[in-house]
Amino acid sequence: MSDERAFVRATWANVLGNAAKILVEGAVGLSTGSLALIADAAHSLADLLASLVVLVWGRLTYAGPDSTHPHGHERIEALTALFVGVTLIVLAGNLLWETYHTLQSGTDVRFSYALVGGLAFAIVDMVAVYWYTVRMNRELNSPSLRALAVDCQNDVYTSFAAAIGVFGVAFGFPALDAVAGGLVSLLVGYQGVEVARENVDYLVGSAPEQDEWNRIRDAILEHPAVEGVHDLQVYYIGPELEVEFHAEVDGAYTLREAHDIETELNQRVRALPIVGDAHAHLDPAGMGEWKDAAE
Repeated sequence: MSDERAFVRATWANVLGNAAKILVEGAVGLSTGSLALIADAAHSLADLLASLVVLVWGRLTYAGPDSTHPHGHERIEALTALFVGVTLIVLAGNLLWETYHTLQSGTDVRFSYALVGGLAFAIVDMVAVYWYTVRMNRELNSPSLRALAVDCQNDVYTSFAAAIGVFGVAFGFPALDAVAGGLVSLLVGYQGVEVARENVDYLVGSAPEQDEWNRIRDAILEHPAVEGVHDLQVYYIGPELEVEFHAEVDGAYTLREAHDIETELNQRVRALPIVGDAHAHLDPAGMGEWKDAAE
């Protein structure tokens, strides 16, 4: 199966899973007046929108470089994942407001076994979608699919939080339904901030963690022809790293030999899992240029 096809199938699973959850929880929540279930269904409405955006927009990542995007379309995927995070943050604020309003004005939620059935369906539905998304993303390492998987996991937690409200109603404590809605909103907001923060780094070209930088530097220095490295620049372009560096080699190499070394270095760095592209420049060792370059 091609990467693009796997991406599309995983995204469709999220679209259909969220649509089913909205229909079941929305119908049960509206018929019983449960704020917890309505909040959980509203959360899935935002998830459905995010999944549709990823489906339409995120697949552009696989279009490859063209005349208008010479570095490819990888940043588009990070942008779609950022949209997922921002959507969750906005939704969390709205749910918190609804919780406050309900606690102030009271609730008329009624217990029904349909509440239990609706929650059970929502949990099983999201566990299945989460498992499938994670399984498909093992090879793709897609940030937007990872964001959707986090959202599925978040849905499971929010459904368990909603269960607190349902059992509160069953045992004569209807205010717990609104409290559960508040717990749902806080969890939604936290996950939204985490997803957004990760993908902002991808979009603005942030540097990776020091361990990743060291791994790339070591891969360059391990080449037998390399005597030193300087001006090593590593930064994100979308979810992948772009690497630029100067490698110091023996100045006696012929032009063809130097060309082969440069090719081997680029291939060596590009072979690292998180690296998308690499650009090597060879310098004759002993010129002293490295002494003035900050590593």
